[in-house]
Order: sequence, then C-alpha cells, then structure tokens
Amino acid sequence: MTTSQPAASPLPYADTAGAWVPHGLFTLPPTGSGPLDGLRFAAKDLFDVAGHPTGAGNPDWLATHEPASATSPVVARLLAAGARLDGKTITDELAYSIQGENAHYGTPLNTRAPDRVPGGSSSGSASAVAAGLVDFALGTDTGGSTRVPASYCGLWGLRTTHGKVSAEHLVPLSPLFDTVTWLARDTAVFERVGSVLLADDAPSPWRAAVVLGDACAQAEPAFAPLLDAVRQALSEELGVAPSEAPTSDTDLEHWRQTYVTVSAYDAWQTHRDWITRVQPSFGAAVAGRWKMAAGVDADTAARATAEQARLREQIRALLGTDTVAVLPSASSAAISRTADAAAVDQIRANTFRITSIAGLAGLPQVNIPFIGADGLPAGVSLLGPAGSDLALIRLAIAVGRRTGALGVGTLPGTDAATGPAAQALNPVAK
Repeated sequence: MTTSQPAASPLPYADTAGAWVPHGLFTLPPTGSGPLDGLRFAAKDLFDVAGHPTGAGNPDWLATHEPASATSPVVARLLAAGARLDGKTITDELAYSIQGENAHYGTPLNTRAPDRVPGGSSSGSASAVAAGLVDFALGTDTGGSTRVPASYCGLWGLRTTHGKVSAEHLVPLSPLFDTVTWLARDTAVFERVGSVLLADDAPSPWRAAVVLGDACAQAEPAFAPLLDAVRQALSEELGVAPSEAPTSDTDLEHWRQTYVTVSAYDAWQTHRDWITRVQPSFGAAVAGRWKMAAGVDADTAARATAEQARLREQIRALLGTDTVAVLPSASSAAISRTADAAAVDQIRANTFRITSIAGLAGLPQVNIPFIGADGLPAGVSLLGPAGSDLALIRLAIAVGRRTGALGVGTLPGTDAATGPAAQALNPVAK
C-alpha cells in the first residue's frame, strides 16, 4: 500500500521524557478531517512511515534497511481521521521484551514512577502518552508489550483481537501473536481511536463475567483491592455477580511455557536470515532470548502449537460470545530501574503467566488503569471474546467510571501524571 505523504517537520517541542528515537523527530500533519481532529499521536518505531527509516529499536536494523517505501495503513487511517503524527518512539529491540529498556537508545521515563521502568516493548509510546506529550500513541502487543506498559504507567491500553487491525508495513516479532495497539491517558481519546481503527461488530450484550482466579494469584497483594473493585463494578453494570474459575484444566506455568516455545520459534523463523547474516549487536537480555529462540527445534514447536490450539479452545469456550473475564494486567507494579536480573526474570515469568492467556487465545484485552494503595500504577484487565474489541472498550470505560479509574471522562491533556517530576515534564502537554 503506497501512501502519499505531506512534508515532515521537526517536533515542535522538546522530548522531555526520552521517548523518541533520534531518527523519529518529525511531525506529519493530518491528511483529512474526522473524529480525531486536533489530536496528536506518536508511533512505535516498528510502524513504517513512507520516506522515513524504521529502526525497530536496533541500530543495526536501522543501518541495513532503507527508508520505508510505504506507510502503515493504521498510521494512514489515523492521519486521514484528523490526527497529527508526532514522530516515532523507542521500542525494546525488535519488540523482544516487556521491560522497557533499550541498550542503544536508553530507558524512557515513567512519569508516574520516575525511579521505575515504563514497561515494554511499547516503552516510548507509553512514556510519551503518560508525560502528556501526545494524546495517544500506537504500540504493539505480542506477549504483553502494551498491557504491561499500560499497567506500569497508568494508561488505557488495548491488545486487539489477533488479526483484527492490519499489521501491514509493521516490523514483526512473531506474526502468530503480533497485534496493533494504542495507549491513551483519557477514555474519550481511547474510545475515539477505537472508533476509527475497529469495526463496530455490535456483539450480543454482555450477560456474564468470570474472575480468572489462577491469573489473579500471580499478582502481588496490591492488586487484590483493585480486582475486587472491578468485580463489584461488573456486578453492578451487568446485574449479575461474576463467578470465579481457572483459565483452563492446566496451570498457567504450562501456558507460559507453551507461549514462549511457539512465539520463540516463530520469531526465529521470521528473523533468522537477518540475524545470521548481519550478526547484530543486541543488549544482553535480548541477545539471550534470541539465543534461546534459535535453539527451539521444529518438533518441539509443533507439539507446543498443538497444545496452544487445545488451550485456546478452552478459554474461548469459557467466554463464549457474551462473557467477560477479569484478570490483572501484570504481576507487579513497575519494576525498579536498579532491580537485579534475577528479580526481573521472576517478575517477567509471573507476568507472562497472565499475559500468555490472551496471547495464545488471540483475544482482546483492555487495561483499566488505577493507582494502588502503595501509590504506584497498577492495571486490571477485561478479557473478551474474539472480535469484541470495541464493545470491550466501552464496558471497560463503564467499569472505570464506577471504580474511579484514571482518565475517565477528562478532556485530552488533563489527566497528566501528578507530582513534581510529572509537572516538570508537562509544560508542552496543554
């Protein structure tokens, strides 16, 4: 898809959050008018924009790929709906992390918890939105790359139904699991973007809810009152008390291992030729994941893929067409920037036991952002049937309204993070 592009201009303000890549400091005006008039957005540096390089979080990728010849249809649709593109944001290398650190471009700031990581791999997108530098930002989610930063930074974020939003002209990680996503501080903006990117499938009304008890057990105690609040709000909204059930007939560690095996094999098949030929420089953690991925053989991957199909059918049967599930968005608040590797790996494993559910099943999941009793952002999610994305957004907003979630009913730019550090970052947000 070739798209004509208006002339680019430099960013009109300073990147006070360290969210943009050096080659992403440009703006593009809207190409049309519509429901996104007056809004500014950024794109994770996996999305192609014609005439501009796509770096995928790695300087060797940047050096070995020509500027994009075409624009992502998602970016083009947002421009046509009246939004202005304010450049490209940092991603963890080839999106292969949920931490939010990049060995080459740095760690973007988490304005609501400045001593903690923003989460990844949509790190720069989450950082820019949380700092009020843009109204919303495009991300991706393969294994949690939007749900985790949304939870860590106190943002609304949606992992879309797999395949529902075009991934054309997007650098993949694992095409079997990659989804196009966006993050926003404000529910009005969040839903407006959904109205542009998602078809309104108008599924049958929600009739039931279930709390995934095994997923909730993976989260730290600070999540418990937030999960209870969402459970109560759903009971009031739907007129029926949510039940509690396990995700499937097996433990979530089995889900995590299945996801890791299938996605790693798929990612290696996708990028093997480039990695083998270029021998790129990766940060230590990402390099370790690629080494692991290279060691997954076809027979092991085939067995895991068969198991994925079984698990997928179990969670889809539990939800049917009219049931929503409640679960944490991550297992902890944002991780300290100085946490040791062992602690990071343990939290990462706990979180993947949660995020692998939607990943393996290809289902949509919305993060509802809260500030916990410890003063840190923490997200609770609603998981819905395949294709229920827009209805799920609207239900999540209704739940957020009942529970006092962040960003409900405010105008664009008014739900910036609080505190001295965040105020210092936000002079350009208004």
